[in-house]
Amino acid sequence: MKNIYILFLSFLFLLNINLFSQDDFFISTSKIGGYGEVHYNYEKPENGKSKNVLDFHRFVLFYSHAWNEKWSLKAEVELEHNLVVADDGELELEQAYVNYHYANWLGFKAGVILVSSGLINEFHEPPLFLSVERPDYHNKIIPTTWFGNGISVYGNYSGFNYSLNIMEGLLADKFSASSGIRNGRQKGFKSNADNLLYNFSLDYTKISGLKLGASLVYNNSTGEIENNAVTLLEGHFSYQKNGLVLLGEFANINYSNGEIKKSNGFYFDLGYDIGRLFEIPTQVIPFGRFTNYNTAAEVESVSLNDNDFKTSKWMFGLAVKPIDEVVIKIDYSQRTFGSNDEKTDLINAGLGYMF
Repeated sequence: MKNIYILFLSFLFLLNINLFSQDDFFISTSKIGGYGEVHYNYEKPENGKSKNVLDFHRFVLFYSHAWNEKWSLKAEVELEHNLVVADDGELELEQAYVNYHYANWLGFKAGVILVSSGLINEFHEPPLFLSVERPDYHNKIIPTTWFGNGISVYGNYSGFNYSLNIMEGLLADKFSASSGIRNGRQKGFKSNADNLLYNFSLDYTKISGLKLGASLVYNNSTGEIENNAVTLLEGHFSYQKNGLVLLGEFANINYSNGEIKKSNGFYFDLGYDIGRLFEIPTQVIPFGRFTNYNTAAEVESVSLNDNDFKTSKWMFGLAVKPIDEVVIKIDYSQRTFGSNDEKTDLINAGLGYMF
């Protein structure tokens, strides 16, 4: 019942900030956008058989409609792996919300929204990150793309972007040592709302090229036997200017119950657009990345060891952008995993776009 009160009070807040204001001279408009990416992946474990995959990983269409200067609708539908058959492939409504933009310092949205955490969960179009695949950190620690039913208050004031989200929580019974909280996402499907998730983020963007921020996620995740209170605290920075790309993210997740007590990880990217040296319009960005994470960094189980799921990974690659909206990528990496430091070589190539 308390969750109903929280949501109801949030809507009352909206109704008290000039709900129906509009500009009589505004002409309603609709826009279509989207992004997509096709990948080639080669994987060779040191003690196993190699694997080659060619996959149109994502095809996404974005639609927006503005009724007036303050009220709009935004939606995004994603098809993964080209088709949906049985348990393979995914068709998802990744965003679908009504947005009320009162002013730059205050806005409100309700519907299917994204968790505001890290650099990529909200902004994950392929030309916006350097590697072919999204960083492993955004699979195992922050489970990108993380979305669900909820409401959000957001704004920008004096160079600070903030967001406060209240949305569906996680399912504790689906947490695991190998994937952390990832499988606990409900993705808006008849979601259990017994225990809502609370998410706050703050970013400083007043310095040109710099984004510096942090976020907090808390959810007393619902379980069949017992709940599991999860707290995710993360920090991130990105500096992209004059051809230099320097960014990093780090996060820690604490669990109150279950065999996992902690998950954590980080990664850093360093790249430079050498196209500037030759005064050509095409961006040619060689880059390096180091990643380290552990979905079961601290455990309370006789069957698990703290090192069973530790992972580190070096990557070197090249991203070529003939225009800002199109990117061609290739990268090589070596992943070291587990207590036995099992090594796997990986080669990825891909093409991505956005519009």
